[in-house]
Amino acid sequence: MSTLIYWIILGAAAGYVGKRMLKIDLPMPQTIVLGIVGALVGGLILRLLLAVLGLAAGFIGAILGMSLLVFLYKRYIEKR
Repeated sequence: MSTLIYWIILGAAAGYVGKRMLKIDLPMPQTIVLGIVGALVGGLILRLLLAVLGLAAGFIGAILGMSLLVFLYKRYIEKR
């Protein structure tokens, strides 16, 4: 349970960072949700790196996961 809370908090931070890095204009709730989902996706993908490199790999994974979701959002959903 504490791991899930960790990914939610990390995801919200990654959403903010990813929004600034990708220079997108999303409302804050969407940014937070994309960041959280991106953190969960990135956390699962990079779980091995987390074991090897520690907390830094988790944050990098969260940002990468959020960036992937923003890319997919802009490509498929925002065009509607």
